[in-house]
Amino acid sequence: MDTPGRQDAERTTGMGAGDGVARTAALLRALADAEPGGGSTSALARAAGLPRATTHRLLTSLAGVGLADRDRATGAWHVGPELYVLGTAASRRYDMTATAQPSVRRLADLTGESAFFSVRRGDETVCLVREDGSFPLRSHVLHEGARFPLGVVSAGMAVLAHLPDEEVEAYLERSDLAAAHGPQHAPDLVRAHVARTRQDGWATNPGLVVQGSWGMAAAVFDAHDRPVAALSITGVEHRFADERRPELGRLLLREAHALGGRLRDRV
Repeated sequence: MDTPGRQDAERTTGMGAGDGVARTAALLRALADAEPGGGSTSALARAAGLPRATTHRLLTSLAGVGLADRDRATGAWHVGPELYVLGTAASRRYDMTATAQPSVRRLADLTGESAFFSVRRGDETVCLVREDGSFPLRSHVLHEGARFPLGVVSAGMAVLAHLPDEEVEAYLERSDLAAAHGPQHAPDLVRAHVARTRQDGWATNPGLVVQGSWGMAAAVFDAHDRPVAALSITGVEHRFADERRPELGRLLLREAHALGGRLRDRV
């Protein structure tokens, strides 16, 4: 039962318990995205969509319990040591990186490109594993911990394209990808990429996030045939020529199918 003091506090702040949790979660995600260099209070406020004063108050509270940490020399905020402890505990139930690592390594070895494993978390994909191939030019769009909305980068497109039509439409109605990632992510263009991905079996990102940086991805499915993750490769444009993409696509599909089987066997 709510106490009068709690009710008064919520009326004063205009924020209930659920809102407070959502704000804290958004700030923790922004902290993770800012690594390894960390972020200023203002930058984290913008990333989390919060007022600066609220952000500073939350960061101070998080630092008090070890969930955030501040570099005294630079003033930058970082994820705190307690998150490592919590993450270690959660990894026993949720970690898929060890299972995915061999597939990512094979893709990097066979293609020479940078290879990745990303998982779906709500309306985003989060990169968990990166392995660089032998080709000397790298794409730095993706790194461990990087988050992108569904429909952005090849991993996000691979996952989105394999959702039911009604879920795709509901997602496009509540999201404004073009505002954050450019007009090349307008709803009709995303729908066209969904259709092409379903036709090919794999997703292709022809430099839509960073010009000249291409990517391809294949979805990884769970026991209920839901797309829960993706394997992807990225590189410079000329490495993804028309004649090479079918070969890369088949490699991605093969590894994604095998990885899906290994992940289902863990359950």
